[in-house]
Amino acid sequence: MALELLSPAGSPEALRAAVQSGCGAVYLGWGSFNARRSAKNFSDEEFADAIRYCHLRGVRVFLTLNTLLTDRELPLALDAARTACRLGVDSVLVQDWGLFALLREALPDLPLHASTQMSVFTAGGANEVYGDGCERVVLARECSREDTAAICKACPAEIEIFGHGALCMCYSGQCEMSALIGGRSGNRGTCAQPCRLPYALGEKRGYLLSLKDNNLSPYLRQMEEMGVACLKIEGRMKRPEYVGAVTGIYRRLLDEKRPPSPAESAQLEQAFSRSGFTDGYWTGKRGPQMFGMRPENARWPEEWFAQVRKTYENGAENRPVAVDFTCRIAAGAPTLLTAALPDGRQVAVDGPVPEAARSRSLTEEELRTRLQKTGGTEFVCRRIDISLEEGLMLSAGSINALRREALSRLRALLTEKPPRRVHDTPVPPPAPAACTGAPKLTASVTYAHQLTPELAKAVDYLYLPLALLEAIDLEEYAGYTRLCAVLPRVFRTEDEAAFRKALQSHPRLSAVAVSNLGHLPIVAGLGLEIRGDMGLNVFNSLSLLFLGELGVTAATVSPELRHQQVRDLSKYLPCEAVVYGRLPLMITENCPLRCSGQCSHGTGGTLTDRTGAAFPLLCAHGCRSEIQNSKALYLADKTQWKECGLTWARLRFTTETAEEALDILRRYQGEDFPAPADFTRGLFYRGVE
Repeated sequence: MALELLSPAGSPEALRAAVQSGCGAVYLGWGSFNARRSAKNFSDEEFADAIRYCHLRGVRVFLTLNTLLTDRELPLALDAARTACRLGVDSVLVQDWGLFALLREALPDLPLHASTQMSVFTAGGANEVYGDGCERVVLARECSREDTAAICKACPAEIEIFGHGALCMCYSGQCEMSALIGGRSGNRGTCAQPCRLPYALGEKRGYLLSLKDNNLSPYLRQMEEMGVACLKIEGRMKRPEYVGAVTGIYRRLLDEKRPPSPAESAQLEQAFSRSGFTDGYWTGKRGPQMFGMRPENARWPEEWFAQVRKTYENGAENRPVAVDFTCRIAAGAPTLLTAALPDGRQVAVDGPVPEAARSRSLTEEELRTRLQKTGGTEFVCRRIDISLEEGLMLSAGSINALRREALSRLRALLTEKPPRRVHDTPVPPPAPAACTGAPKLTASVTYAHQLTPELAKAVDYLYLPLALLEAIDLEEYAGYTRLCAVLPRVFRTEDEAAFRKALQSHPRLSAVAVSNLGHLPIVAGLGLEIRGDMGLNVFNSLSLLFLGELGVTAATVSPELRHQQVRDLSKYLPCEAVVYGRLPLMITENCPLRCSGQCSHGTGGTLTDRTGAAFPLLCAHGCRSEIQNSKALYLADKTQWKECGLTWARLRFTTETAEEALDILRRYQGEDFPAPADFTRGLFYRGVE
């Protein structure tokens, strides 16, 4: 299967650069609900023109609506999708499950693509998303070629991968660092990129969270062989010249079915890089060589970019649409001109009846010359089949008019809007009444030493990492409270069977916490209560309704929501919020500790920023790491968390001792303790952009 080449279009100029350089599709932002809100993006008029411009040239257009949305924003996003649907957009990329459910009902014929922000990295997750209604899945950038091949083999959805451009340190859709530190949410399209700042790990200092850009140009044949449908180039924030240059190189490599030459590799690096490129995730060769930073004095290749700019600024058509003409001219019959596209679609135009020649007959050469004059249009004449009786005359104006009309009808054919159903906004059923009393406390622990009978007796649920189940006496603690196993946030297809077996082997479990839709196939049929964790990014009421349809029985709301937003959620599911603890900022595939030579084999470490703030690193499943906030969220001395309609409020223990955990518990039970010396209110009051 030939790879579709998908290029970024952060502006109309970048779109023209991408199209004229040979992309098969573009992705662009329109309106406020996309993951690159600071890109130039498109006005209403520019968006309609962009679709027409692309469709005339056989290029598809994908609209990015891939951010988390509040209840108030959902109708606006739906309106944008409706308009895009009517204009003929080819698909919409989504992250938010509430928006996904809304579009699925309101616009059932509009193709939906699962954004990489959904963190899909397993065959089970891809199949779950496909079964829910996404025809294409954009995989997590951290997937290896083995991961990708397994997913392609097991899932009928189209699989899209990021093949070139920037890499985030955190799994997309799971990063809270920019939001919690600066109030600018990566999940909302306003990431401030704190990963590009300097940090320290012990004595090692530098840009320890800044990855080099991805470059998978040597592996295009591998992707085609395993069935990848689309290769995406990142770069909606980059210059149009960059888009044109990189798209053009990848177009040549795909057409010629070869890896890049040394000169082309050098050009890709010259266009933009961060101390070179990496293919570490694709090849599985993770390590310190994946890190890099763009030098402050790095310059754009202006001479080369000036040449690239000519390809889309001079009005010349670098990728005209081929057309085959068939012309029939016979005495006593209207002239017939048929114009056919390479895919077989065609239009036919009737012209005047030719006259008998009085002095000079129309020649086939003259007719051919007239029909070939497609200059200044999107078309180029590929072949002409002529049937011309002798002794006839047809004016040059008539022939030109026939050609113009045929091309006009081809334009209409190419830009024809597909017939799609557009339904009124679905009306959700009435939500169950929210909890009116103070929420019941729950607790999660990271280590076995944090567990005590006193803690377990005081909480309604006790969350235990899957890896801890063998290390503690579940029989004892099940006598105090309900036990909930927490599945690792990031895992791989080969882990699924082991996770399911572990859950089956512990009959005292009451529930399981899932943070990825890929967890759902693992826990199906086990008879456990399924509780949605933070990784599901519940930001609106319709996400709760959607998750409930999938069998989730309770959900943890996003820590990026203000307390008023939590309060106003329609509680289609009983809701929980984290009200104490260090919140996770990042989950990383390439562990900073291991890359700095300081792997502590499970004990973690501390990352320090330029202000002296210390961020604990917790070891996660698969030799990954989870970066925690430098300060713990603390709300015990406030009342608003008790007034949000929550059923549960969670105390999240990470670095605390057992004594510290009990101290915090007592504060939330209402005992009169002073607030800790150093804490944060998180986003509970200020929210995010």
